[in-house]
Amino acid sequence: MEFEAVIGLEVHAQLKTDSKIFCACSTAFGRQANSNTCPVCTGMPGVLPVLNRKVVDFALKAALATGSTVRRESIFARKNYFYPDLPKGYQISQYELPIAEGGFVEIDTKGGRKRINLTRIHMEEDAGKLLHEAEFEQSHFSLVDFNRTAVPLLEIVSEPEIRSPEEGGAYLRMLRDILVYLDICDGNMEEGSFRCDANVSVRPRGQSAFGTKTELKNMNSFRNVEKALEYEIGRQIGAIEEGGQVIQETRLWDVAAEKTVSMRTKEEAHDYRYFPDPDLVPLEIDEGWIEKIRESIPELPLAKRDRFQREYNIPAYDSEVLCQSRALADFFEAAVAVHGNAKAISNLLMTEVLRELNKDRVDITETKLTPSHIAGIVKATDEGVISGKIGKEIFQIVYQTGDDPVKIIEEKGLRQVSDEAAIEKIAQKVIDAHPGEATTYREGKKGVLGFFVGQVMRETKGKANPALVNEILKRLLEP
Repeated sequence: MEFEAVIGLEVHAQLKTDSKIFCACSTAFGRQANSNTCPVCTGMPGVLPVLNRKVVDFALKAALATGSTVRRESIFARKNYFYPDLPKGYQISQYELPIAEGGFVEIDTKGGRKRINLTRIHMEEDAGKLLHEAEFEQSHFSLVDFNRTAVPLLEIVSEPEIRSPEEGGAYLRMLRDILVYLDICDGNMEEGSFRCDANVSVRPRGQSAFGTKTELKNMNSFRNVEKALEYEIGRQIGAIEEGGQVIQETRLWDVAAEKTVSMRTKEEAHDYRYFPDPDLVPLEIDEGWIEKIRESIPELPLAKRDRFQREYNIPAYDSEVLCQSRALADFFEAAVAVHGNAKAISNLLMTEVLRELNKDRVDITETKLTPSHIAGIVKATDEGVISGKIGKEIFQIVYQTGDDPVKIIEEKGLRQVSDEAAIEKIAQKVIDAHPGEATTYREGKKGVLGFFVGQVMRETKGKANPALVNEILKRLLEP
């Protein structure tokens, strides 16, 4: 029997506000434990929450960018449960009337573009964080840090329309890109500002009814999400094929063991005894507020990818890489505006530039590079002023110093040598020094030409015109 996976994803995205959702405490990450707290976010008696307007602005941005329907009135509810990191004994969330419903995220799959519909988007506060003295099983006690308590979150729930781990990964990457483009979430999974839970079930292919689902937690990277989904799908299929059953439960992804393990039985929504929060009035949103937010939404990553392919005639892979970061995409366009060789600029950004950014773990806006620097290096290469090899060396200097590439070329004497007589003299010297390789070439093994080109480039310290070197060597090596 052939099975298919049914996957729905619940994403918790931390919003980039300076203060928490219902009080003025800082949301800064990494502060001393329990220093970003106050009586409101720790639920002391006699205090009242006040909704942070920027949280609503950001929620509206996410809703409009994903084509969701914004509710003119939404309410906050109390989600009741006990856990040591929840000081009030309930979480303020939204349940029956969320801020937005419907909408979609489009992803590129092997089968083409696919739309994953959204169920809802709602606002809520985060819980605190438990810290253990050692691995959880060996710990004798736990500590709690309330700094994260009441940090604003968006929960974005997809319909169960994802059919493979790869689609799940593509959906998460695209959703994160959208939120980062909107500048409402930093998308940092390692710090927990973009988290994902997955509801997974399997069913015989062609069957419409859903199978019993499990919920997966503790996946802190896209790769771990894909691995966890792959493992869980296989585990459920194996259980059914062996005559067993899938139990509705919450399972934890064990990164080290690369498997899911049972955590607890899965609760239902009614177990949380939701009811409207009496301390918060219904949230009303008028058309003027929505239109003001709509005007602030930038071009989104998928639209930008499509435009880059169409407008700059670059491959889909290039446009995907360049548009993963709004800053990098803007940098690319600014460089192309200076010098129009889009493909060469794309190549330089995807290789030399991204390698340095990843190594230094910085954004391109945090470097000394400017679009004119990159355009200048490509332009000098295109015009034959420097070779591609020298261009890479100049890039390294520019990256470290921020100096103008033209100035570097002149000061260091890096102009490309195109003097045919001078290159021919060096080429003949190289051939004379390697008679065996010359004979091999003349006997038909034309690949040896690369060896001679390399020798000439070494003799000229990379400054010889490569095209001219090839032409001269071929002529001199002919029998």
